[in-house]
Amino acid sequence: MKNLSLIMFCFLLLGNCAAAAAVSSNDLIAKAHIYDGRTIEFTGEVVGDVMIRGDFAWLNINDGAQAIGVWTNKQAAEKISYVGDYTHIGDTVKVAGQFHRACPQHGGDLDIHATEILISKQGHKVKHTVNNYKFAMTVILLLAIVAVSVWSPIKKPK
Repeated sequence: MKNLSLIMFCFLLLGNCAAAAAVSSNDLIAKAHIYDGRTIEFTGEVVGDVMIRGDFAWLNINDGAQAIGVWTNKQAAEKISYVGDYTHIGDTVKVAGQFHRACPQHGGDLDIHATEILISKQGHKVKHTVNNYKFAMTVILLLAIVAVSVWSPIKKPK
């Protein structure tokens, strides 16, 4: 009987220590009413700018489908080395925090208030190569436009 009580007590403790649900941006948007107020996990690339606001900061995290705004403390945001843009792949982060489908603190926006941000993959610079064919065609077309402009007959009004 003692063992059964101990086992049941352990199950009760496990139920209260449930992990945050890992969700995608599509699920957060489509099922916002289900996740509202819940602690969730969201993983994606930091894109755009890190916007410091006093002791806090805004991040945009894109999971490949859509970006979600994340409100976090300044110290966590300062650990971000790269944000995604044309010349960079941003850091990949795992965010744990409370999801709000209409945050009263931030004007009714959909956001996540992060309690933890872990960098799972460091971002890096991206080198773009020039397509020689496209460059050559651009030069040829530019020269053709200049030639037509210069040598076209000018008609005087009658």
